Amino acid sequence: MSRPLVQHRRPESLWLAVLAASALLMAAFVVPAKAADDMPTIQLLMKDGRLFPETLEVPANTKFRLTIRNEGPGAAEFESLELRKETVLAPGVTRSLVFHPMKPGTYRFFDDFHPETAQGRIVAK
Repeated sequence: MSRPLVQHRRPESLWLAVLAASALLMAAFVVPAKAADDMPTIQLLMKDGRLFPETLEVPANTKFRLTIRNEGPGAAEFESLELRKETVLAPGVTRSLVFHPMKPGTYRFFDDFHPETAQGRIVAK
């Protein structure tokens, strides 16, 4: 009776395969982080129910980061219905939102806690 031929992998080759897969997985996370550092960053200050500046100019067709700081005295909420973005900030808190590339145009946003005094717009050029 003959035995069937069975190929066995050496433990070293399995270890190398796992190591290579791990390296590829780690590279997948490192590359996007590097790309995120190259994004333009736009600053917005929310204070006393007002926005500074009220008009934010951003590059059209370019992914960008909006960094929002609430200097208080109360809570503030950045909200844009047309861009489908919102975030609530307690006094003293800074948060960032990443926006996908926008076509040239004007996009409105507001502070949902102070809608009568905090109306802004993002102008993509």
